[in-house]
Amino acid sequence: MRIPAPPTGSRGRRIRYPTCYTRRTHVRERSLSLRAFAFEMSSQVTIQPSGHRFTIDGDETVLAAALREGFNLAHGCRNGACGTCKGRLIAGAIDYGNYQSSALSEAERAAGLALFCCARPLGDLEIECREIAAVKGIRIRKMPCRVEHMQRKADDVMIVRLRLPQNERLQYLAGQYLDIITQDGQRRSFSLANAAHAGELLELHIRNYGGVFSRHVFERMKVRDILRFEGPYGTFFLREEGAKPVILLASGTGFAPIKAIVEHAFHAGAARLMRLYWGGRRRADLYLNELAERWAAEHPDFAYIPVLSEPAPDDGWGGRLDLVHRAVMADFPDLSGYQVYACGNPLMVQAARADFIQRCGLQEAEFFSDAFTPASAPPPPAPR
Repeated sequence: MRIPAPPTGSRGRRIRYPTCYTRRTHVRERSLSLRAFAFEMSSQVTIQPSGHRFTIDGDETVLAAALREGFNLAHGCRNGACGTCKGRLIAGAIDYGNYQSSALSEAERAAGLALFCCARPLGDLEIECREIAAVKGIRIRKMPCRVEHMQRKADDVMIVRLRLPQNERLQYLAGQYLDIITQDGQRRSFSLANAAHAGELLELHIRNYGGVFSRHVFERMKVRDILRFEGPYGTFFLREEGAKPVILLASGTGFAPIKAIVEHAFHAGAARLMRLYWGGRRRADLYLNELAERWAAEHPDFAYIPVLSEPAPDDGWGGRLDLVHRAVMADFPDLSGYQVYACGNPLMVQAARADFIQRCGLQEAEFFSDAFTPASAPPPPAPR
């Protein structure tokens, strides 16, 4: 989907990414008996080019089984929305599952590609995909935690800090996320907003999208409540082996993992130029604006550019007015020598990826992303 060029002129006109949905179902039709038969059996999967092998049991997805056995395939949302886990089916048959067509097009599927977070085997498989070495050795754990602190930073944004059990620490990379597991077994994913060196507390930035869990956080949850989570997940983190300057791109609470990445880079003494573009509709959406301004004041190799698309008159906004990824393109028409890390609204991430690669010369391998998919959004009808 191409995002139209933003309107110019009057500040009263809207500049907005289109409304997005959590998931678009796209189901490969198969007989129920074949699926039931296949899911009762174990399947062997061979990963190329590494030659690693693992077993899928029952109704597991390819990604879930790989993570369980310690093979860290590239992944992000784990629900068919972002496309990070996309790889090639070399041999075997799969049930493709439910996914957004923006994450896997008909042409890509016809060319042998699949989303391994959704795909389930119908026998033994041979696949080609990326394995992320930096995540190796980081164990996915289920743990209890206690709500230590809650701070409402905007009408619809709550910063929540969680304390782990005594003498426990969670090993993770800045930029990864965890799943909060609700009492009925549902999962809600949230990026970790602080780096692992920062201490015993885990920081989450939770936006009230109107879903069951976000309403619970804003209306009923209180300090000292006990939660359960599983993690860390995701392969969105700073590639520290590179020396290219970095563009950090965030919309809304997509700032959370970007914050963790920035704090980790400062702590590690990373000698790379970094430019942070944080976008929102109104000034209140930049809920930690003062923190980002302080980073820019204290670190000469770091710059911060806030961008709003629909500031209200009482915002008194005199800064950049645009879609946030368009602001990057205006400042950096040539991105061939950069790395980009983008997080937030899925349509912003999709537009940034397409435009940066096609129009600004960014190398596809240098675009890293984590697209947020709010659980409360209703899916549109499945394609026929």
